[in-house]
Amino acid sequence: MKSTTLFLATLATLLTLEGKAQEVSFKTEYIGNSGYYYLPPGEKPREKIGDGTGSAMIYQAAINIPLSMKLNDNNRPIAWGVGFGGSYVSLKNQNFSEHMVSEIMNLQVGVYHLRPLNDRWSMRASVGMGVFTPSTDFSKISFQNVLGSGGIVFIRHLNPNLDIGGGLAINSSLGYPMVFPAVYVKWKHNGKFDVNIELVEGLDVSAGYTFNDTFKLAYALEMNGQVALLKKDGKDMIFSHQYIVTGFRPEVKLSKKGLSLTGMVGLNLYRPASYSDRTLKGVFAGDNDYYFSVSPYASVGLKMKF
Repeated sequence: MKSTTLFLATLATLLTLEGKAQEVSFKTEYIGNSGYYYLPPGEKPREKIGDGTGSAMIYQAAINIPLSMKLNDNNRPIAWGVGFGGSYVSLKNQNFSEHMVSEIMNLQVGVYHLRPLNDRWSMRASVGMGVFTPSTDFSKISFQNVLGSGGIVFIRHLNPNLDIGGGLAINSSLGYPMVFPAVYVKWKHNGKFDVNIELVEGLDVSAGYTFNDTFKLAYALEMNGQVALLKKDGKDMIFSHQYIVTGFRPEVKLSKKGLSLTGMVGLNLYRPASYSDRTLKGVFAGDNDYYFSVSPYASVGLKMKF
């Protein structure tokens, strides 16, 4: 899997905010130390890059606030809202002969609108902007670090448990507006045993069992990531950091008012982290598949629904 493929998927989801009930969430993630590799094009074996190793700590927070919401006759929402999100990544890289990004800060704000078109179709649109930097020093933020975004997705409600959709997302990641395909998939099966598949804000696949009103345990696969826009050797570059993790994900309800404690323990399966030119050719280049190998993973978080 090429890191550019993950980059485009992650960027599209990072810059799109989903309409949902008011929710505040905080999450801390730890990705353990592992070696750094390069996967050449073709069927050549992977190559280890010297003695380079790395781990990561990720801190994320988000809030979604509906400005207005009502249900139509088919119990589907008509909603306007705003979303705020932020993440900070501390990359602990060691024994690299060339400079590697050591921290990433992403801040985003957007407005979303959700509207049913008829009994089977809904439309979801959003517009927003974000700041993507390799530093937490706000005095160093420039227009180069800012991305605008927007998108529209048409969603088909196939049955009460399955929604699929497609559309277009636009952002300025390359310094000028670019249009990318947008995909929406949400499938769920509820009950004591439930299965959930979401490709909306990143990838989230889980199968869980609800033991009682307080405790639920799931096995999950997640994909997430962050990006930094910067200059390197006088050139506009993108540093992308993504990760695919899997493991057991417990959830404990701390109150009846919607406060929950979540966590996950498992493995980081694939963590590409590399530079690419901030050009269309650079993003799709076949020679930038650099990644950290399998390592331990753990996370803990809080979320509150209102």
